[in-house]
Amino acid sequence: MVALLADRPARGLVRGQVGTIVEHLDARTVLVEFSDDQGRAYALEPFSRNDLLTLHYQPETA
Repeated sequence: MVALLADRPARGLVRGQVGTIVEHLDARTVLVEFSDDQGRAYALEPFSRNDLLTLHYQPETA
């Protein structure tokens, strides 16, 4: 899971929205799917890894 670090108004997405990486397009770019609470996808967009924050749900060492 990842979260957007900045608004993307042209794509209808705002900072903090959470998505799932569905494909690694190249070393710097991933395809991210954004879904609603019912699991329906509402956006599927490529993003630079620098535009995303990876979310962690398990304890990790920094």
